[in-house]
Amino acid sequence: MKAVLLAAGKGERLGEVTLELPKPMVPINGKPVIEWNVNLCKQHGINDLFINLYHLPKIITDYLGNGDRLGVTITYANEDHLLGTGGGVKQFSRSLEGKPFFVIYADNWSDYDLSAMYKHHQETKAEMTIALFHLDEVNNSGVAILDQEDRILKFVEKPATRPPPSHWVNAGIYVIDSHLLSRIPDSPCDFGREVIPDWIKANTRIMGIKMKEKVIPIDTPDMLKAAKIRKK
Repeated sequence: MKAVLLAAGKGERLGEVTLELPKPMVPINGKPVIEWNVNLCKQHGINDLFINLYHLPKIITDYLGNGDRLGVTITYANEDHLLGTGGGVKQFSRSLEGKPFFVIYADNWSDYDLSAMYKHHQETKAEMTIALFHLDEVNNSGVAILDQEDRILKFVEKPATRPPPSHWVNAGIYVIDSHLLSRIPDSPCDFGREVIPDWIKANTRIMGIKMKEKVIPIDTPDMLKAAKIRKK
């Protein structure tokens, strides 16, 4: 199986932490967060990985290499300018054709059961499956509005309304059928703001899977500190 690990973000909200270190290389309990994600993929038989890079890319490539040390194969793409999460995946289209693939935001930590997620994707005949977790405060997250079968009817990025339209938050882990690659714009674009809402409008079958575990983000210094405490 294949996965795209999105690793191009600059992580500016982490301040001095990411001045000399790309956000996916920030350590959580002794390992860079991207290594946790590589190991999670390998654990579930996802051995063919594609990683997009932009900010301080050599630090990531020097650490992970071609993936041999971790038992996977890694292909990189260096972006001259940020392509967004959608564009970051689009550039690997030729290598992703044929079967569903995972997309994982490599600057978050989780221990999701990716095998169960893939099985759910197949059983529900989804074209895209989004991992979701319940969160009380959702103003900094993308939330999904679901029907009774957990099909996603609407996707709202960083909702400003009170109460919010949903507490089911996008975990940044997707399974995507490869035929949808042609429907990602060629210009820079973001899954949460543009791609997913457009696909929903086009009646794409996008299913949510509600995970009991939570994703641990490291977007700010306080979040990073909390992540290190919770992961111990």
